Amino acid sequence: MTWQRWGAFVVMEIVLSLTPGPAVLFVVAQGLRHGAARSLWANLGILSGNAFYFALSATGLGALLLASHDLFTVVKWAGAAYLVWLGAATFLGRGAGIAADGSAGAAPEVSGPRMLGRGFVLQAANPKALVFFTALLPQFIDPRAAVGWQVLILGASSVVAEFFVLAAYGVFAGRAARLAHRPSFARTTNRISGALLVGAGAGIALAGRR
Repeated sequence: MTWQRWGAFVVMEIVLSLTPGPAVLFVVAQGLRHGAARSLWANLGILSGNAFYFALSATGLGALLLASHDLFTVVKWAGAAYLVWLGAATFLGRGAGIAADGSAGAAPEVSGPRMLGRGFVLQAANPKALVFFTALLPQFIDPRAAVGWQVLILGASSVVAEFFVLAAYGVFAGRAARLAHRPSFARTTNRISGALLVGAGAGIALAGRR
């Protein structure tokens, strides 16, 4: 793997990480509700999901899963259902959303490890992540060199790049958290975030497999 190929991968990873999606929405919601520091748990949950897919790619299991229509369909519908459920809960001011009355303490506190677990499930149940790590990732790997080391390098680069991007989103959300104490802002944010998550889930469910 050349430096040029590695650089192209890092640039692509940063651009994709900056693009608002379920992972970004989840981290931002946690930053708004619990502050920038606590949003790091959500960040690590997303990254642990990515690490899971990198491990699948390294062992070849990801390609096997992608090749199996039945298994891929199960992953797709499970991911879509989870996103719709999370979006509906957020829309109603529950789960990952901001408390409906704008106060951070109105809902039960979510522990850091539990927040990490939710982030992992969110990312692991996203079939687009499966497609990325099993179909797009090989484009940056030189089959003439040690594949395992290349996957490790790309995986570490991806985790570092996305960590800082998601951390920036979390910091921004944490600084904007004062607005979350306004009920109107809380309701609007929950409805927008929830609708986007539901839309993402519906899009995954309706998208044809390429």
